[in-house]
Amino acid sequence: MQADLGLQRPADRVRRPREQPRLQADREGRDRGAAPTLTSAPVRRPDRHLAPVAALLGVLLASCGGGGGSVRTTRSATDRGAPPASRVNPARGVRLVKIATFDSPTYVTGPPGGGRLFVVERNGVIRVLHGRRKLVRPFLDISKQVSVGGGERGMFSMEFAPDYVRSGRFFVYFTAVNGDVRITEFNRSANADVAIPTSERDVIRLPHSEKPNHNGGMVKFGPDGKLYIGPGDGGGANDPHRRGQKLSTRLGKLLRIEPRPGGGYDVPQDNPFAGRAAARPEIWAYGLRNPYRFSFDRLTGDLVIADVGQNDWEEVDFAKRGQGRGANYGWSPYEGFAEFHPTAPPDYGPRPRTEPCCVRPVLVTSHKKGNCAIIGGYVVRDRALTALYGRYVFGDNCNPAIYKAKLGGKRAKPHRTRLQVSGLSSFGEDAAGHLYATSLQGPVYALAPDYRPRPR
Repeated sequence: MQADLGLQRPADRVRRPREQPRLQADREGRDRGAAPTLTSAPVRRPDRHLAPVAALLGVLLASCGGGGGSVRTTRSATDRGAPPASRVNPARGVRLVKIATFDSPTYVTGPPGGGRLFVVERNGVIRVLHGRRKLVRPFLDISKQVSVGGGERGMFSMEFAPDYVRSGRFFVYFTAVNGDVRITEFNRSANADVAIPTSERDVIRLPHSEKPNHNGGMVKFGPDGKLYIGPGDGGGANDPHRRGQKLSTRLGKLLRIEPRPGGGYDVPQDNPFAGRAAARPEIWAYGLRNPYRFSFDRLTGDLVIADVGQNDWEEVDFAKRGQGRGANYGWSPYEGFAEFHPTAPPDYGPRPRTEPCCVRPVLVTSHKKGNCAIIGGYVVRDRALTALYGRYVFGDNCNPAIYKAKLGGKRAKPHRTRLQVSGLSSFGEDAAGHLYATSLQGPVYALAPDYRPRPR
């Protein structure tokens, strides 16, 4: 069966004459027929030189504990003790180590207080890894509640409560059978490797039945202890309902809430639009098309949003900790740095045109270079990954290359690494700050140091 997350080039991206391997696309604009089948790009795999890396990987997987949740800003063990520079080839200092294969994995993370990994599968199943051993029994299976149709639906992320060790509470982000975006909360059972399916409580539900695309996909606690959610603009080419700029809808936004233990949520009083008439109080930032992935720098608390573009540009938006409140990131007046000129029917009406309107992205990537749907990652804080430390690592669903960039200024430049993942669906970070990548084709990889000697 063809993997078809559909995050990449939709048919609403109208200026791509050449064919390339891609996942199923949005069906807006015009019908392109069946999507091409994905082909595998070469991926660096373990070989006889990998023994030190494999040994180290076992240590990494066994040390996922590290205090606190996945967004803590205190220094973890990975922030201490970098390997000697003489032992690492700076040009080839990181390798991908395949640790297991799953059914269309869309996310990977690790809980505080335990040496395990949790892998989210698109079909609504969460599985557990102990080292390299994949448990037969799922941690959670809600596949009957999850829609995977339409190219961009499924289960896309999970997040542990900051007090998970004590409470066992965690959250999942998925599209329901009617298309709505749902964030629900569950509890872990007495068996730490099994959740309680009947403990499900609705946290937030976003109506999203009109179009199957632009569902977003990320749920994440910030360093302030609030829960952030990134839904897309509701789908369709060219933001037809102009939701990106409308404060009366929660779609096309970054939301910030406080989940209640028994279900539902409260709105933080310091949210930028709390108390404002005709505006949704849950909104933290707006002007987003499909923020499928965002993350917080575990050291600084800075926010990084990777927003999937339409015709020409993918973008990365950035806000230092304590900033970004009420930010407008520009969609749909802008795509990247460029004014957006959609080819939409006249009855869609004019686009908002406010100058100056928006916070500009810090980084863009062009579709002319084979990109089509940015897959945001993390600012690396694992000091064992010397070649990537302090850099934002990200990729693209159509382009197997993995990129790094130094964020913090007004503009950043992406640099291509030697790493490649075909069918990239996500990056993930465990509680200790170790970095992982998932492919819709099945593999889950760990990013591990490469201690091979320098070539002479």
